[in-house]
Amino acid sequence: MATSIISSQNNQNVLKPSFLSNTTPRKPIFNSTNLNFPFSSPPLSKPITAKSSSTAKYNDAVVAVDEEMDRIRRLQNGSDVRGVALEGEKNRTVDLTPPAVEAIAESFGEWVIAGLEKERGNDNEPVESVRVSLGKDPRISGPSLSAAVFAGLARAGCGRGFHFLLNKFVRCGGSGITMTASHLPYTRNGLKFFTKKGGLTSSDVEEICDKAARKYANRLTKVSTLLNVRPTKVDFMSAYAQHLREIIKARVNHPTHYDTPLQGFQIIVNAGNGSGGFFTWDVLDKLGADTFGSLHLNPDGMFPNHIPNPEDKTAMALTRAAVLENSADLGIVFDTDVDRSGVVDNKGNPINGDRLIALMSAIVLGEHPETTIVTDARTSLALTRFITRKGGHHCLYRVGYRNVIDKGVQLNKDGVETHLMMETSGHGALKENYFLDDGAYMVVKIIIEMVRMKLEGSDEGIGSLIKDLEEPLESVELRMNIISEPKYAKAQGIEAIEAFRDSVEEGLLEGWELDACGDCWVSEGCLVDLNDTPAAIDAHMYRAKVSDKEHGQYGWVHLRQSIHNPNIAVNMQSSVPGGCHTMTRVLRDKFLLASGLDSILDISQIEKYVKSGLVN
Repeated sequence: MATSIISSQNNQNVLKPSFLSNTTPRKPIFNSTNLNFPFSSPPLSKPITAKSSSTAKYNDAVVAVDEEMDRIRRLQNGSDVRGVALEGEKNRTVDLTPPAVEAIAESFGEWVIAGLEKERGNDNEPVESVRVSLGKDPRISGPSLSAAVFAGLARAGCGRGFHFLLNKFVRCGGSGITMTASHLPYTRNGLKFFTKKGGLTSSDVEEICDKAARKYANRLTKVSTLLNVRPTKVDFMSAYAQHLREIIKARVNHPTHYDTPLQGFQIIVNAGNGSGGFFTWDVLDKLGADTFGSLHLNPDGMFPNHIPNPEDKTAMALTRAAVLENSADLGIVFDTDVDRSGVVDNKGNPINGDRLIALMSAIVLGEHPETTIVTDARTSLALTRFITRKGGHHCLYRVGYRNVIDKGVQLNKDGVETHLMMETSGHGALKENYFLDDGAYMVVKIIIEMVRMKLEGSDEGIGSLIKDLEEPLESVELRMNIISEPKYAKAQGIEAIEAFRDSVEEGLLEGWELDACGDCWVSEGCLVDLNDTPAAIDAHMYRAKVSDKEHGQYGWVHLRQSIHNPNIAVNMQSSVPGGCHTMTRVLRDKFLLASGLDSILDISQIEKYVKSGLVN
């Protein structure tokens, strides 16, 4: 389950400076009674001292501490922590340092312990032997940041434990951290947090990062070198691979070779030098599959061939070529930490985005008729029609994989059967798999269906399940960077998104109307839940449906504040030729320029698309 152990307050009091000014004053976070000076030189700025009693120097120190704390808080990216761990990016400094990671890991450990104590109902009784597992992808910053994680957990009083999903590895608190930055460059890294109930929510991670910011600013920022408990290394991946093999064998139940149900199938894996190579030799090969032609299986944290990402055009193109060259039955593309995947069918057709959601929907609806499918609000009208024709219900929700998964969890609690939750990026979770976004498990479902189809006499391949999915005529994504100091970017992004809502509601964009998303349980452009426990908003966004007299509703425009970078994403789709160009021009003229937002937003991509029709 994705419900957190501790419920944190939904902070709706968001700082909102005028979007025409970036000089909004900040209130000091510390007062004279809780400042702790001097502390050693933080890696993110020059040393700070407070030996003078003068008001000027004191105020300078408060501002410096405030900035250091903001740096830690800005490492939060929705339900994850992400940052720059290595030098090498233009105009980006290293901010995910070992001291920062140590403070965050310590705060997570304390959060876990507090949650377990609360579950016991007696906060005065300490929880003993809390264990936290750590897994990481092959990024080269992993070893040094792992040491920082262990140091932070030791500070919190946690022992290092084992993974909490497979029964043989469950210990005590059953919490874990995955160190990864998904598809981002080798210079980045990050942390994802889990308990037995699933991944943490954005509000949980916000609470943890806030506590970590205070720890970081109030103590010597040196990573601990002595650990009270030495980390225990376990071979979890072998056990997990066996778990996946057993699922395939049992559900295929092959009539002649039960233990090798993939015999006669050629399946190509492109791991992109991430963590997905294990699926080739520990799952597919041992089940009898021919995996000749697979690509980039060995982990390499520099990712020398291409970014491990099922949305990456190079990754998909290479996989498609390998499938066609080898006449393979299936191609698989994993992202770095294997929480996302995409596939290529036997005819070389890439299946990701809406196509992957449609494929998984067809499989799940075959097993659970009339179930609800939750997706983010960037999916096409054609996907909604596809799911409805298959007998399912489509709930569009806020962008962000954690948002989509948590919506599915909540719907099931409310008595609405929901078996599949997927975001267009490839993140997908199934109720049967503990609501975990597990790309390997998604592929297992697809492989099982492929083998079943073959046993039933079909040679069409897995792609035939979505042959009646309509494709949007036009689909465009543009970005607008927020021109602001980093500490003001979030607030200014929120104000820009809210200004978009106001403009649509006031009728300033003719033919535009806020989209309530049709057959779903949300309103206000996928921002407000219609239940007694609305989820906290981690990023503001609205979707508008666009109509005219000639075509009726012909498209939609979705604006959202990015949770990973200081920018606003603009997604749009159209069912008529030139529709995206028309909507972009209206967006520029009637909203961005008319409101004056072009003074704080870099609209160069918008301008380029209006003038030339080119995205990049």
